[in-house]
Amino acid sequence: MIALRPPSEVMRLERLGCFHQTRLSFMRQLTRRMASEAWRFARPVWEIGTDGVGHAVYTATGPKRTYSLVAFAHDLPDEKRTDRVIAEAWDATFTLFDGVPDAADIARLARNVPLQEAGRVDARSLTLSRANRSTRAWEMVVGALAAGRQPDAARLAEIGYLMRTTAVYGSGKFGAADRESYADRPELAAPFQAEMLTVYLIRAFVRDLAEHAARTRNPTAPRLHDALATALGIGNSTGLGMAPFLVNHPGLIHNWIAARETAIARIRALPEAAPEARALFLDLLDRARADLARWTTVHPRQARRVTQLRRDLAWLSRQPGLLAGPAPWDALCRLAARLSPEASELIHSLILEPYPEIVDPLATGMACAEDGAEPLDAGMPVGRLRTLLREIYGPALDLDWDAPETCARLWYVSAEKQEPRLGERATEPLDAWEQPLAPARDAARLWSVIDGQPDDGPVAHLLLDAPEHRAAIRRAQLIARAPYGEIRDNTLAAAMQPIDMLRAKLSFFGATRFDPRSDRWLRICMFAGAPTPEALTTEMADLWVYPPAA
Repeated sequence: MIALRPPSEVMRLERLGCFHQTRLSFMRQLTRRMASEAWRFARPVWEIGTDGVGHAVYTATGPKRTYSLVAFAHDLPDEKRTDRVIAEAWDATFTLFDGVPDAADIARLARNVPLQEAGRVDARSLTLSRANRSTRAWEMVVGALAAGRQPDAARLAEIGYLMRTTAVYGSGKFGAADRESYADRPELAAPFQAEMLTVYLIRAFVRDLAEHAARTRNPTAPRLHDALATALGIGNSTGLGMAPFLVNHPGLIHNWIAARETAIARIRALPEAAPEARALFLDLLDRARADLARWTTVHPRQARRVTQLRRDLAWLSRQPGLLAGPAPWDALCRLAARLSPEASELIHSLILEPYPEIVDPLATGMACAEDGAEPLDAGMPVGRLRTLLREIYGPALDLDWDAPETCARLWYVSAEKQEPRLGERATEPLDAWEQPLAPARDAARLWSVIDGQPDDGPVAHLLLDAPEHRAAIRRAQLIARAPYGEIRDNTLAAAMQPIDMLRAKLSFFGATRFDPRSDRWLRICMFAGAPTPEALTTEMADLWVYPPAA
């Protein structure tokens, strides 16, 4: 047996900000399922004119149900194209429809989906999304095809996508279906499957739209070569709206990370590595090293990390007898622990790949229907609560919470877009709108209140005099059952990097090529390398995330 890594190690922001995709990532869960169940894909509607404006419908049919991406293409002037959430127009807008829409459905959606937040969908829509063209890649591809040739593969690989989404809303936002209404469907039971299916179908639409644009210039324009289309993903710009998710869903986040850490521990406990498992790992290590050449970023912090990651993997690949001794996976992880967190976490991802029979069943426990609904245990003795606070929040209890650098930031929600934002406490008068997204501070305040309280008294007596600490008590009780559900850092600190929170969540989506643009938003790529719908087979459904090294 190998013990799971403790939350005090895993749940630090610096390490969370180095997570990579794994077999458990939601994109790969989706492609594996669609391939194994032989899903069928079609494009029954294509009503897009020579001006690039109109709509299309893409269907994905599983064993019991059909889902339809309803896509609207728009004529967006260049000056209106932006990654910012404050945008009011986009190159394309989408919804994932539950079933197959008829003409009346499409007409209704056409009045609402292009408006995004300003419109409203209904419970037959599972998601709402929008995307903009890559100003670099779009014309390069369309222009090349219109000229009768393929675009430059190397330049296209540097960018990685033709369009990038700026939001994929679900779970009841703007009238869309609540997750509870479809969570019992096997194909959507895992987290974010509706959102991942939306992006997968958007990718097919984007290719078709680019080829359509080329044919309006030259009716004999060729299709984009399959190898180029496969290499391209869908870009995404993600900002602070995603960061509070890690704080607000502790039970769900625990299930995600506990599944990952359990898989890692089980592989590390294996007494030996079979030749085929060792060969697959070494092959994927080479492929991961080759893929690093396509990971480019302008952010100084991430650029340093990528550079060090390349050095670490080069060093690791030169070590003699890798995986040759007893308990080889544990020895490898101990060796990787001497490297950067980026390298260590990538190794933890790679060791899972040869063992689908051990890892994949853990995916069934990654959802969390009761997250946030657990009752407070008012009978818990104060002594037990005191122990929990010290175990979970440890160093935070000893911080000076009156120091400016400790409470430098505050979280609030913008009135215009109803999106989370991060303010500077010293310069922005936003205290009245601060959101409860600082569990460490709340725990420290609770700690000061229970000082001197008798250990055998119930927390109910404490709450009679200090009811404002109810949420902090309830959270400590929850984290005792879900220890990977709490970030073990101060989310208000001046040095806190919100992009670490974003990356942790996006790694579970299966995102790659993390490219921070500040400490508050970043770009990623989704489904790069995944087989297109017409090429999706069980042989191609999983390891697509590691492109060939050659």
